[in-house]
Amino acid sequence: MTDAIEDLRRRMETAARNLDFEEARRLRDRINLMRGGASAAEAARADTSGLIRQQPGSMGLGTSRQRPVPPPGWTPPPKPDLMTSGRKRK
Repeated sequence: MTDAIEDLRRRMETAARNLDFEEARRLRDRINLMRGGASAAEAARADTSGLIRQQPGSMGLGTSRQRPVPPPGWTPPPKPDLMTSGRKRK
């Protein structure tokens, strides 16, 4: 398996040197699939055109959610009364 990955890596670097970046991307995706456990035949048949890297969201790296999602059944607390907030009781 490592021989196949090394061969693909060499082909990817050659394609990048020749400015054939689409072929280099396909070979990179095949290498990643093989490192993930796919066989060489499965990686060759796989359609990797839809694979994209996860983009960092506003919640930070490692999540694709842009905003926090409240748990089911959660209701926001009541807003303070503006007529009484900030006043001291006498």
